[in-house]
Amino acid sequence: MDEKIEKTDEEWKDKLDPTQYAVTRCSATEPAFTGKYWDHHEKGVYRCICCGAPLFSSDTKFDSGTGWPSFYAPAEKNGVATEADHSHGMRRVEVKCSRCDAHLGHVFDDGPRPTGQRYCINSASLDFEKKK
Repeated sequence: MDEKIEKTDEEWKDKLDPTQYAVTRCSATEPAFTGKYWDHHEKGVYRCICCGAPLFSSDTKFDSGTGWPSFYAPAEKNGVATEADHSHGMRRVEVKCSRCDAHLGHVFDDGPRPTGQRYCINSASLDFEKKK
């Protein structure tokens, strides 16, 4: 992992559009089937919208039917961090960018092989770099 990135709220607000800021810095969730990457099929790398860290590869993306981009593994072992999330009266596992602590989404244990995990990620937290 690269060096931790820390910015003030004002710096994040200057860098991100309102939806990106709400999702990544305030743990909001975009509505299902509305994000630009839920039905995206190009080959490449999905990067953190905040800091550019590589998060997920298109090779691990699958159609979960949930309306959010879903992946069965991160691009790099230490690229994402997880922590318990007890908001909204549920017990979930939040997924964050290890480099800048951006909220990405949640991970569930109902994904496909080989990991059995489903990283359910907000499109607003991602940028895409097409494979050359």
